[in-house]
Amino acid sequence: MNHDRMRNATFRKSSYSNHQGSCVEIAQTSEVVGLRDSKLVNSPVLVVDARHGRAFVEAIKQGRFH
Repeated sequence: MNHDRMRNATFRKSSYSNHQGSCVEIAQTSEVVGLRDSKLVNSPVLVVDARHGRAFVEAIKQGRFH
């Protein structure tokens, strides 16, 4: 996947982020979703197509990962 698509994306941190900053940040475009470590903003970004990214986020909201 072309990571250049995330170059100008705005990442946001989960409202569930703990006080130590251990969280994942997410950015979305119409085509892709990017995930990165909130403590390492210059770290590599995991980029997936938008359909799979939305499905992943929905699964998290449903508590399917523990």
